[in-house]
Amino acid sequence: MIALYRLLSWITGTLLLILVFVGLPLKYLADVPQVDAVVGVAHGVLFFPAYVVVVLTLGVTRNWSILKILVVAACGVIPFGSFVAEHRVVQEERARSAALAAQP
Repeated sequence: MIALYRLLSWITGTLLLILVFVGLPLKYLADVPQVDAVVGVAHGVLFFPAYVVVVLTLGVTRNWSILKILVVAACGVIPFGSFVAEHRVVQEERARSAALAAQP
């Protein structure tokens, strides 16, 4: 599950950055809406909903608080947010795995 979360985090974050820093400027400054249309659909319809489902699943299986689930999910719509959240979640998972491995 963590591998799928990492993959969707990176895809969602990358698509959001392309949308914000390439698609929207092209749409509003150069009147080229195609990038915004394609990347916006990919981010908003395909990958972000899958990201939220995986965050919910991961959060429930790991007993996260509702606040943590909401914050991690919201990071999918904040530029660079999914990268930060992914880094922290992976650090926590590694610490959790190490603690479980250290138990007799």
